[in-house]
Amino acid sequence: MTKPYLLDFPKVGAPDIGYISVGEVVASIPFEVKRVFWTYHTPESIVRGRHAHHQTAQVLVAVSGRIIVMTELRDGEIQTFVLERPDQGVYIPPYCWHTMQYSHTAVQLALASTLYDATDYIRDYSEFKQA
Repeated sequence: MTKPYLLDFPKVGAPDIGYISVGEVVASIPFEVKRVFWTYHTPESIVRGRHAHHQTAQVLVAVSGRIIVMTELRDGEIQTFVLERPDQGVYIPPYCWHTMQYSHTAVQLALASTLYDATDYIRDYSEFKQA
């Protein structure tokens, strides 16, 4: 199984004109993107996520603000990623428990490898550990 890891997207531009970053399938995103969603205005006291997926892989990007992403694999390996640059993301593979905590100004962009399917979610931590 692949582990979570940081992705750096190309950053083109300059301070006086601004920047653009691009994520291309295969070159920087390790799957075909089938769904895009974003979260915003999440209170800092809220921890989101608290689930894993059977099939879905994701790339999470903090397009604004800061997001702390905690991941855990079924073997117990835990990693913490701090996203605070819009030209960097974190890859979340299937069967990876993950949580996110946001700064008040955070906007998270999520790129997913599958369409939404409620049965793909593992929301019970003990079920995740047994999967």
